[in-house]
Amino acid sequence: MKEIFTSLRRAPYQSLAAFLVLFFTLFLSVVLFVSLSFLYGFLGYVETRPQVTVYFQTKTPEKEIFGLRDNLLSSGKVLSIKYVSKTDAFKIYQDINKDNPLLLEMVSADILPASLEIYAKKPEFLPELAEYLKKQMNVDEVNFQKDIVDRLLTLTDILRKVTVSFFVFLILMSILVLTTTTHFKIAMKKDEIELLRLLGASKSYVKKPFLLEAVFLGSSAAGISFLFLVGILFYFNPFLNSYLRGIPTLALPTPYYSLVVWPINIPFLLIMFATSALFGISIATISTLLATDKYLK
Repeated sequence: MKEIFTSLRRAPYQSLAAFLVLFFTLFLSVVLFVSLSFLYGFLGYVETRPQVTVYFQTKTPEKEIFGLRDNLLSSGKVLSIKYVSKTDAFKIYQDINKDNPLLLEMVSADILPASLEIYAKKPEFLPELAEYLKKQMNVDEVNFQKDIVDRLLTLTDILRKVTVSFFVFLILMSILVLTTTTHFKIAMKKDEIELLRLLGASKSYVKKPFLLEAVFLGSSAAGISFLFLVGILFYFNPFLNSYLRGIPTLALPTPYYSLVVWPINIPFLLIMFATSALFGISIATISTLLATDKYLK
């Protein structure tokens, strides 16, 4: 560590420039990573919700609702249907608004509609089912989940493409600046390096101090950018709690387990930090190797 701090003091401005480039690169990268994680988690949540939900007028008899349910099941296009009565709807409403007594006092089971939550066997059946339901008597509203999923898929695809392009730009810019900075530091130690080479020092021995400094800068930038983002997440936590009210969890499916993105949890934060640190150390190390290899040829 003493050698690293000595090297940083010899070229403080160049070291600060390298650190800031790494910091902003990693901070923006982590922000995009979290944004994509939330978006994919929300997309996965929406896809597990009923694909079509039909709400009935409050005075609709249960007999008519059950008749429509039986007709849908006999069509061969429906996988399953869940009936949500007025009482069930009121219990759901109470659970969602349990922290707001004023809203609970304003609503009773009588004014909430009964509904059917419908899952289609194939996505292509969804438009047909939605149109059929809209034409039925006593139907107050039909929510067609496919519209939301399609919009989310479009948004996710756009954000993913922008993220990839932005990552490429950040990596190239970071490597260029860090390589230039390392070249400058090598020039400052030119006489020392030449003396070491004359004394028989290997290339790996000469590269070692520069690589250690690169690892230190990469891990430091990752740690500080991670702390900044965690602070931002906890600052906006009340807003997220309000905005995502009614959604218990958002998770990303992985080959081995489901990574919970929301609520904010320790495993997700640790994975985020490890990814950021690995990314930062890799960029700094690659830049250093490019600069030292070019000089030692």
